[in-house]
Amino acid sequence: FIGAYGAQDRSVHVVHEDPSTEATQKLPKERMFRKKSNETLILGIESSCDETAAAVVADSRKILSNVVYSQEVEHRSFSGVVPEVAARAHLERIPEVVTRALADAAIGLSDLGAVAAAAGPGLIGGLIVGATFTKAMAMSLEVPFIAVNHIEAHALCVRLTDPVDFPYLLLLISGGHCQICLVHSAIKFEVLGQTLDDSPGEAFDKVAKMMSLGYPGGPSIEKLALGGNAHRFRLPRPLCHKKTNDFSFSGLKTAVRLLIEKHENAFNEQDMADICASFQHTISEILVHKVNGAIECCQSKNVVPGTLVASGGVAANRAIRTALADLGRRHGMRFVAPPPHLCTDNGAMIAWNGLERFRLGLVNQLDFSPRPRWPLGS
Repeated sequence: FIGAYGAQDRSVHVVHEDPSTEATQKLPKERMFRKKSNETLILGIESSCDETAAAVVADSRKILSNVVYSQEVEHRSFSGVVPEVAARAHLERIPEVVTRALADAAIGLSDLGAVAAAAGPGLIGGLIVGATFTKAMAMSLEVPFIAVNHIEAHALCVRLTDPVDFPYLLLLISGGHCQICLVHSAIKFEVLGQTLDDSPGEAFDKVAKMMSLGYPGGPSIEKLALGGNAHRFRLPRPLCHKKTNDFSFSGLKTAVRLLIEKHENAFNEQDMADICASFQHTISEILVHKVNGAIECCQSKNVVPGTLVASGGVAANRAIRTALADLGRRHGMRFVAPPPHLCTDNGAMIAWNGLERFRLGLVNQLDFSPRPRWPLGS
């Protein structure tokens, strides 16, 4: 286990293989069984896609630990996530990731008040691994098991780092999802719009693959876009001419492919930067246009959420954050997004969602089945 993931929170680690690191060394017993506080502590486990993660969160909004093992190395050669490879990696890594999370939190198993796991939506193999491991812990420790909707965890994650009151308007943008929701409470979500095809994260990854930028695509495109001209290439903005809050990104992705084919891949470094900047700018404009429509929709219903929230992996993109913050200011709304390391999949958001549900007395039986599809609010 090496490296710190983000300067803002030194308890967040990226976990990966390194022959020079004694990743399997025994942890000191005094760290494993030291009481941290009298607060309710929940362990959250995330395994819905290509990160194996575990975290311990206290009900005072304190993250005691947040350990992430990224499977980037396993999937890089495929330029995308392979479900079977992901499931096997979860199975191999989950015991040591959980052990590290407990050690970083300086607590023992007996200190946990409940355990939570991402139980859907996502890749079913990974979900089964995480949920089964967590159920076994719940059974042996005789503590409640909480099945967490992965999308719901992204939706509520902002309340872990900021005291955001209900209701708030949420833009959830990630590799698998794109939705605009009015969040009325920790368990009530009103979907105002969603993608009809690709998610923005999927579009970023596929465009990056077309340009041989590697996986994951979002950070690579964002980096190249810094030196590019965002107005050089005029790309389509699907559904922006229609009165709907729904999204479509497949046409934008196809337009980039046709642009690349037209020039027969004969692009220099500046051309590549300009394509990335134009693509990123177009994504930002689409998101701002749709969120603006959702805000007007809320106002027509005399619902005035005071906060605009962006969450999900794509919400870590700085250009998109800036565009959404400007939109919020124009409408007199506060804009909030979780720190970038909490936008991507992590155990802390699962643990926090578990705490939100635990407070409401919402726990699950051990026969709960993971769900590859689990719509928000269902």
